[in-house]
Amino acid sequence: MGKRALLIINRHSRRGQIGFAQAVDYLDNLGFELVTVPAQYSQSLENYVDRHINSVDMVIAGGGDGTLNAVVNSLAKHQVPLGILPMGTANDLARTLNLPNDIVKACDVINQGHRKQIDLGCVNGQYFLNVSSLGLSVEITTKLTRGAKRRWGIFAYGLTALQVLRQARLFHATITHNGRSEVVKTLQIAVGNGRYYGGGMAIAKDATIDDNRLDLYSLEIRHWWQIFDLLIHLPAGEQHLLPWVRTVSAESIEIKTSRPRKINTDGEIIVETPARFTVIPQALSVFVPLQR
Repeated sequence: MGKRALLIINRHSRRGQIGFAQAVDYLDNLGFELVTVPAQYSQSLENYVDRHINSVDMVIAGGGDGTLNAVVNSLAKHQVPLGILPMGTANDLARTLNLPNDIVKACDVINQGHRKQIDLGCVNGQYFLNVSSLGLSVEITTKLTRGAKRRWGIFAYGLTALQVLRQARLFHATITHNGRSEVVKTLQIAVGNGRYYGGGMAIAKDATIDDNRLDLYSLEIRHWWQIFDLLIHLPAGEQHLLPWVRTVSAESIEIKTSRPRKINTDGEIIVETPARFTVIPQALSVFVPLQR
C-alpha cells in the first residue's frame, strides 16, 4: 500500500499542539507524502476527508475520540484505512485497539501497515466507534470543559461526574431488543460497540470491537451511594453483577423516551431519541500493532 496520507490533527486536543509538529516530522522521515490539516472545528473534518480522499491512500487522525468520531462517517463511506495518533484525554479507541500512547510509536504502527477490520455502531444514521449513551453522560459531556480536560486529564471525567450527580434525575425509557420491549426507570443507558469508553471503563466484560454485537447497560439506581459500587465494577466491565444494572447484548436496539433526549456519541452530542442502534460488522479498516 502507498504512503500518501491525509493527516488530520486536532490542535485543541490534550497533546495536539506538540503532537502536530512531532507527527509531521516523524512521518516525513518514514517516507509518507502528507496532506496536513490542523483541525479547528470538528464539524468541518468530514468535508476535508471528502475533498482529499481520492488523492490519498489512508487517513491519519490525531486527537481524541471526538476527532475520530468526526471523520468516521467519511471513512466508512469511502472504505479508506485509518491510522490513529492518540492525542486526546481518554483515547478509548486507542486503548481498545492496544495502540501505544507515544506518538512516535503510534506512527511506527501505521508504517508497519498491519490492519484490522473493526465493527462500527450506528445510531440514527450516525456512526460511532466506542459508545453512545443518554442520561448522566450527556450532562457530564455538556459540563466538561476543555480547560478541565487539559488541567486534570482523565480525572476530569470523574470530577465532573461528581458535580453532575447532585442534580441527576431518573427518567423513563422503553428498550426494545431481541424481539421484546422493557420499560425502565434509569439514570443512564449506554450502548457500546467497542470495549472502552469514558477513560477506561469497560462496556461489558467480554466486549470487543469485532464481536458483531452491541452491549447495553442501564443504571436503574435507587440510592446515590450505589454509584460507588458501580465505580468498582465498571473498569472490568462487571456492572452486570449489580442487581440494579440491566445488561443486554444484541445486533440492534431501539430506545424511546417520553420526550426527546440528547445522545452522546463518542463524546459528541449529535442525535437524540427516539433512537435505533445497529452494529455494522467489519465496517472500517484500522492500523493496529502486530500480535506477537
